[in-house]
Amino acid sequence: MRKGKCLSLIFGLLVGSLHAQEAVSDSIVRNVDSLKIQELVLDSLQIQDVALDSLAKQEVLEDYSVVVDSLWLETMYSSPLFEALPVYYEGQEKEVSMADIELSTELLKERLKLLDAQTPFDLAYNPDLERLIKSYLKTRVKYYPKMMARSKYYFPMFEKYLDKYDIPLEIKYLAVVESALNPRAKSWVGATGIWQFMYQTGKQFGLNISSYVDERQDPVKSAEAACKYLESLYKTFNDWDLALAAYNSGPGNVSKAIRRSGGHRNYWNIRPFLPSETAGYLPAFYATMYIFEYAEEHNIQPVAPMTYHFATDTIQPKRLLTFDQLNETLNVSVEMLQFLNPEYKLDIVPFVKDRNYTIRLPKEHIGTFVENEAAIYELAAKEEAAREKPLPQYFEMSQRIRYTVKSGDYLGKIANRYGVRVSDIKKWNSMRTSNISIGKRLTIYPKRLNFTVAKTSSSTKSKKPVAGKGEKISYTVKKGDSLWSISKKYPKITIQELKDWNGIGDRGNIVPGKKLYIYQKSL
Repeated sequence: MRKGKCLSLIFGLLVGSLHAQEAVSDSIVRNVDSLKIQELVLDSLQIQDVALDSLAKQEVLEDYSVVVDSLWLETMYSSPLFEALPVYYEGQEKEVSMADIELSTELLKERLKLLDAQTPFDLAYNPDLERLIKSYLKTRVKYYPKMMARSKYYFPMFEKYLDKYDIPLEIKYLAVVESALNPRAKSWVGATGIWQFMYQTGKQFGLNISSYVDERQDPVKSAEAACKYLESLYKTFNDWDLALAAYNSGPGNVSKAIRRSGGHRNYWNIRPFLPSETAGYLPAFYATMYIFEYAEEHNIQPVAPMTYHFATDTIQPKRLLTFDQLNETLNVSVEMLQFLNPEYKLDIVPFVKDRNYTIRLPKEHIGTFVENEAAIYELAAKEEAAREKPLPQYFEMSQRIRYTVKSGDYLGKIANRYGVRVSDIKKWNSMRTSNISIGKRLTIYPKRLNFTVAKTSSSTKSKKPVAGKGEKISYTVKKGDSLWSISKKYPKITIQELKDWNGIGDRGNIVPGKKLYIYQKSL
């Protein structure tokens, strides 16, 4: 086995509601092997792949085992970003030299004391926290400008709900630790979104999941759900440090750590009795808070944000629309639509009775949509009628389906397809063994659908222009123009023809000043 440092990665077995788990978590536990987790690259756009790659390299340690309650797995643990953060424990080799960073211990103590006076958290200085802060400043500093740009968009939104539920505004930094402010971040155990909700916990706090929509990825709805969860944890422990520890590892683990410490209710006193990941979780939060608050002093400058939350607004479409259709009619880039609407998994805004799905747009495009709403729906209807393959059926993940076993099927394959456990399928169908026969009908309550989606979006690359028939004229794009609005200016000209004539890819955007060539057709 290679030499290196180890973190313990531990799982429980019990599945059930959050409160039921807390009630029984002290009695239902199991021993699991410790796993080696390599340090991950903290690029939030590649979080899921990196986390999976790390697990592929895990090594089993033969001499150690840890006992924890099952609440950990079913609550909010498993942030892919948190796994990427280097955490230091007593006895570990120190990787970062204190002399590497221009930050004296006295100055850090002074700054932490100022932060401690402004927050309800216990931001006491200790060498482990200093080492962690300096580690981030040395090895992670290049990632902070991008995350700080995202924070310009997300933090005002979070602060609105933190204030609503009377939660310290500094908890906005928890979202950085959880997901690097990436709303589509997914951990290897299924925790999803900026606030890293597990499926059952998300459902408990009102976050719905369907074949088209995952509200755990909705920045607004997930922020309010996180506030409700944190509010309930604070009522349990009456301490924000302990509430954050419970957010990571579950209330059961925190309660046991309090008992094992002899009744102490200070995080630093119970820290030795918490799971090792949670022992590093609060220092990661404190270090992140420090770096964001003192970014300027460390010469960390955010890049320009894509937009600001106040510069956007929502509308409620009256029919299904794709991001490509909105791109063509409003000239809003698909990338911007994805940034503003990460909850739509297929880049499609579904229309479902009583769901009231909305689309968020830059404010300057809201008026254009309202003025041309009927024509936009007409275009969408024509495209839907001409589509070779139908779009996937809207499907609530809590709904039941009946699956007919086919040749080559086995329970593991079927369970993976629908995002459930083999034990669940056996329970739903009163099966004592895993044997299945072709033609057998199984009842399944899926957590995801494994379907092939008809491509609604294609390459952004330019294509070779194709000459048309008729008189060739030029048109200079003006502010507010879209391919759709330009096509309306010339009789019998389609959006696709404009793309073909000018070598514009299916997602190609047009900008003011761009010259387009048009082949005027005779009337």
